[in-house]
Amino acid sequence: MATQSSHSQQLMRSERRMFSASDDSAMMKQIQSTHLPDGRFLDVKPILQVIDNVLRHLTPTIDHHALNGGQGHMDAIDDSSATMDSNGMLEALAFLVHKISCEISCKCSGGGDAHATTMVLLNTLSSYSWDAKVVLTLAAFAVNFGECWLVLQLCTTNSLAKSVALLKQLPDILEYSHTLKPQFDALHKLIKAMMEVTKCIVEFTELPSQYISSDVPPMSIAVAHIPTAAYWTIRSVVACAAQITSLVGTRYEFVTSTSEAWELSSLAHKVCNIHEHLQKILQLCHQHIDEKKQTESYEGLKHSFGTPQLDNSKILLKIFSLSKEDPHSLLGPEKTKVHVEVLRRKHVLLLISDLDITHEEIQVLESLYKYDRVTSEVNYEIVWLPIVDRSAWNDSYQQKFLSLQSMMPWYTVNHPSIIEPAVVKYTREVWNFVKKPIGVTLDPLGKMTCPNALNMLWIWGNTAFPFTTDREASLWKAEAWTVELLVDGLEPNLSNWVRQEKVICLYGGEEMEWIESFTSATKNVAQFLGIGLEMVYVGKSNAKERVKKITGLINERQLSHAWQDANVWFFWKRLESMLFSKTQHGKTNEIDVIKQEVMTLLGYDGSEQGWAVFFSGTDMVRAKGDKVLNAIQSFEQWEDMARVSGFVSAIRGHLEGIADEHHCTRLILPGISGGIAETVVCAECGRTMEMYFMYRCCVE
Repeated sequence: MATQSSHSQQLMRSERRMFSASDDSAMMKQIQSTHLPDGRFLDVKPILQVIDNVLRHLTPTIDHHALNGGQGHMDAIDDSSATMDSNGMLEALAFLVHKISCEISCKCSGGGDAHATTMVLLNTLSSYSWDAKVVLTLAAFAVNFGECWLVLQLCTTNSLAKSVALLKQLPDILEYSHTLKPQFDALHKLIKAMMEVTKCIVEFTELPSQYISSDVPPMSIAVAHIPTAAYWTIRSVVACAAQITSLVGTRYEFVTSTSEAWELSSLAHKVCNIHEHLQKILQLCHQHIDEKKQTESYEGLKHSFGTPQLDNSKILLKIFSLSKEDPHSLLGPEKTKVHVEVLRRKHVLLLISDLDITHEEIQVLESLYKYDRVTSEVNYEIVWLPIVDRSAWNDSYQQKFLSLQSMMPWYTVNHPSIIEPAVVKYTREVWNFVKKPIGVTLDPLGKMTCPNALNMLWIWGNTAFPFTTDREASLWKAEAWTVELLVDGLEPNLSNWVRQEKVICLYGGEEMEWIESFTSATKNVAQFLGIGLEMVYVGKSNAKERVKKITGLINERQLSHAWQDANVWFFWKRLESMLFSKTQHGKTNEIDVIKQEVMTLLGYDGSEQGWAVFFSGTDMVRAKGDKVLNAIQSFEQWEDMARVSGFVSAIRGHLEGIADEHHCTRLILPGISGGIAETVVCAECGRTMEMYFMYRCCVE
């Protein structure tokens, strides 16, 4: 709103300079003094449409080809609809239009002063609104000279028209048509400018008063300058009439003069400038109206969500900007248009994203939606709500949208353009959508039950249904920090390893030399102790290509197990989701072991080093790359303890006894909806970490 206000102020200064350059205050007072409206309403739109059709027939005639008998393509225009709408109205106004027509003809034939003639017309029309004054004057002009040009067009093929043309001396115009071209071109430009200003004035009168007031900018600027615009439009009508009258029955010596063409061109330039400035004001008015409408829609959406509903139909109609008359702008799983009623009284997950949603996210959701949902007998539907910048939309975005839409086996909007700005605002301000996809869940009554159920889906899958915050809290109460929670179904052999009481090591990083040293040393220690050991490389987030190369080398050299791309991505995605889920539930790091451990692993991932975490039953230990490698390589120092208390307990005791003189721990989190805890504790030393902002673009 502040921006619009500054635009209005700039425009007001510009308008003041523009309109006052030649229109002194005395003349403006004279113009205003003629305006004594009696409150009558005249719908000028149908009349203006007829005028437009007449003048569009007329202006193509003002060229060399039409003057020599051509009918022009405009004759094919169908005026029937405009005629039917305006017939009754024009019948009532016929006398007034005739009176104005006679006034124009009389004054122009007598060579009267243009300003004086314009003021006479304004006085004649004093009881009408400004838009009606201009339209009625144009109607009189169209009657007079529409007849004239009709005779001119028919005079070569119709004997009656030829006789009338002879009486009016119109053949002289045909004879000197080449010489008259500058006058005709100037007439064409001025008539076009007059129509544009008139349409603009009429459009101002049609603006909805419930959204814009004439007392404040930008509408008040328009109200102040419409009288001037009306004056110069009517004066232009007088000038056009005078020019055409002067051409009838003239002789060659007069026709060769080009001063009239110059005068018309100057007037056309002024009227075009008036139109340009009015258009700027009109654009600001439309922006103001759009903002008011969007505010109304936004508040209406908030009210709907805050009001108990009988079902979710009303809410969904508002979200997808559908009307009850046309509720078919959704595409179903089969990519055919469906009625929004198919979602009535169902649990609905709104998948909200931009066009950068990853294929991995779609693939995991597809698995949960198409397969796990059926086998687990949970009943919910997913609807994709793509949030895009309408102003930047192009063919490339269109193709990207269609490509993503084709991958999704759930409901989607037919096109992002149906999503109103008010809905976009609601997703950002209430549901906190920024960049990362979120999944807002609605129950069968349309009540929002979770601001982002994707976290639950990534962590527990469909077990989290019906995806409420209460369900999320209960699931966390049943969890502990175990290898099963960390790995879930990503490793098919996990349950066997746990049952066989093997030590399970997950490790990551992207330094191949460290990986080789660490895996070799660890396997040697396990062999020496005679314990079962399974090692799994889980890669690194946001380093897909580098991790893929390392995975290939690990498999080739048989250093350990190594997951494929999709599992690596999902491992880190689940860790992020655990952190965001915990944060939304307001747990602090100090008392929430799971959250602390998750943040530790994410901190390891943000470092330049490798890292490792060991599990043996409920026992666990983790450390950064060099520290854990040195501990493994110093096995002889804790060998005895390992034989007594076990591998994990012994190495943990050894690591706790090592003084860490220097460390630099970083925790890099992606932009998310919702907040991150103000206080984050360092995993290495327990001190509160400093908060920084980092912007990263990482393209491999």
